[in-house]
Amino acid sequence: MKGRGLIAILGLILAWQLVVTLAAPPPYILPGPMPVLRAMARVFPQLLGHLAVTALEIVLGLLGGVLLGGACAVAMIASTVARSWLQPLLVISQALPVFALAPLLVLWFGYGMGSKIAMALLIIFFPVAASFYHGMRRVPPQLLDLAGIMGARRGAVLRRIVIPWGLPAFASGVRMAAAVAPIGAVVGEWVGASSGLGYYMLHANGRMQIAEMFAALAVLALFSLFLWFAVDRLMRRLIFWEPATPRRDP
Repeated sequence: MKGRGLIAILGLILAWQLVVTLAAPPPYILPGPMPVLRAMARVFPQLLGHLAVTALEIVLGLLGGVLLGGACAVAMIASTVARSWLQPLLVISQALPVFALAPLLVLWFGYGMGSKIAMALLIIFFPVAASFYHGMRRVPPQLLDLAGIMGARRGAVLRRIVIPWGLPAFASGVRMAAAVAPIGAVVGEWVGASSGLGYYMLHANGRMQIAEMFAALAVLALFSLFLWFAVDRLMRRLIFWEPATPRRDP
């Protein structure tokens, strides 16, 4: 699996080089892989500093979004009143464009890290809550009937049957959240920030340092891959009963 992923990345870099060689776009439109690699080596200490800021925003937003989304899903499955209030909020949170909310969050939380964490949390919240909620709804009715026959209380059924049954879906939601988490932080940095990879890319673009901008984008992509694989490995360890491969129909 890892070997195939590496081959895919190398294939993308080769395709990039072929486009640059055959189409010969100006360097300020699309630099080649080698100029980007040289720019990355030249400004690598700066990129690491900005990456540390963006990574902290992403990780804190991911943790907050996972906790909030998980709590929201449990509340919706446990209470019809909570479900009637929270489901519209879930839909509204995704109906509004991210770019429309970013200036408001910067206005409310300032130009510091808070607005970027809030943006990442807002994006992460929905996939975790929706996946976990729908996973818990797939509990076989026979299990619930058996628990009722045995006299299990509602809280015990929720803790011992419903929530464990939905955890594989929760893990899928967390993986999806890890993939989209960088979007919120970077969009927030584009709107207003003094550090971070999004801030660095915006200023590099304004100074026509396109190779440096691509270098920052490459660092962000590498960190995003690392984050996804780390989250995937953690979910596999915590939810060890989740099937490693999808089941095939007979």
